[in-house]
Amino acid sequence: MPVLNINGATTTLNVPDDMPLLWALRDVAGLTGTKFGCGVALCGACTVHVDGQPVRSCVTPVASVAGKKIVTIEAIGKDPVGAKVQAAWREVDVVQCGYCQSGQIMAATALLKAMPKPGDADIDNAMSGNICRCGTYNRIRKAIKACALAIAAAG
Repeated sequence: MPVLNINGATTTLNVPDDMPLLWALRDVAGLTGTKFGCGVALCGACTVHVDGQPVRSCVTPVASVAGKKIVTIEAIGKDPVGAKVQAAWREVDVVQCGYCQSGQIMAATALLKAMPKPGDADIDNAMSGNICRCGTYNRIRKAIKACALAIAAAG
């Protein structure tokens, strides 16, 4: 039984070691903010942070993240950068249907934590593979840039 650190809490889950992290989070831990999209790590809807890095949870075996810090969309607002990303998302009114947005927010937060002043190419690179069927890419870019400005202003 893997012992996981999910959103700051140590949890033992009675699941097979090869179960995808996505299903352990959603079906066993009850954290349904992380979404199932494609199941093959191509769409980004299932993105979570593992030790600060964006990871596609649909193809990540639970055993591979035992002992690592897992952060989901449910807790990203506790992170100062994550809170700023969520605020920028609301300010810019990014969300349309919303299905992909937890993965988008997780990817954007990881980008801004690693690179507080990303350029367009940096944003494109970090967000590539995070698919938005509604096509809110321009608003996503605008929100990331607004967040970068907020981070810079906060010093």
